[in-house]
Amino acid sequence: MAGDITINLATEGVKLSTPLKLLILITLLSLAPSLLIMFTTFVRIVIVLALVRQAIGTPTIPPNQVIISLALFLTFYIMYPIFNKVYTQAFIPYVKNEITDEEFLKRASQPFREFMLYNTQKSTLKVFMDMAKLPENERVPEKIPWWVLIPAFMVSEIKTAFEIAFLLYLPFLVIDVVVATILIGLGVFMLPPTVISLPLKLVLFVLVNGWELLAKALVKSYNIPNLP
Repeated sequence: MAGDITINLATEGVKLSTPLKLLILITLLSLAPSLLIMFTTFVRIVIVLALVRQAIGTPTIPPNQVIISLALFLTFYIMYPIFNKVYTQAFIPYVKNEITDEEFLKRASQPFREFMLYNTQKSTLKVFMDMAKLPENERVPEKIPWWVLIPAFMVSEIKTAFEIAFLLYLPFLVIDVVVATILIGLGVFMLPPTVISLPLKLVLFVLVNGWELLAKALVKSYNIPNLP
């Protein structure tokens, strides 16, 4: 396998043999779940959906499989412009042997890099650049290394997800407090407040089309760079 690798830096760049390409492809497929978490919107969406489920008071409904499936489809929905750009500007030319392996990796990674930079909070990115002690000439978007950008993006996603979930928690918390106060005022101590508040929260969530509003809010919470 090693003997099939040809390198011609002067003219055509780096070329990999077919067996090595298959090995890299299998490796990427095995890392697909981790890549999905690191480079896409999945983290924010699944955290918000799970916390909203807790806020309603149904920790197992919808089931985890439904939450993850919805998060996956929303992820593909939001990331479609990115995937489409990678497909048209990197994958198709590479299959037609119009670009080298090195150029393919560059074209395929650039849309994800732009997306992550657009959606990473500047304060979070600065913290990670400071911890990495990056010099000033490497703090421009084009030169920020991946090992700094990826953790900054993930931490930013988690932070944003908790901020969104906190705002979504408030109306359900108000219902719980009001119901508990009324029951205490009536002297009803044997009836758990959740027995009354859960149906009220479900009715409220259904009447306002909660899942539709939540999906719309999650989609609009992302900034998609202008892609040709």
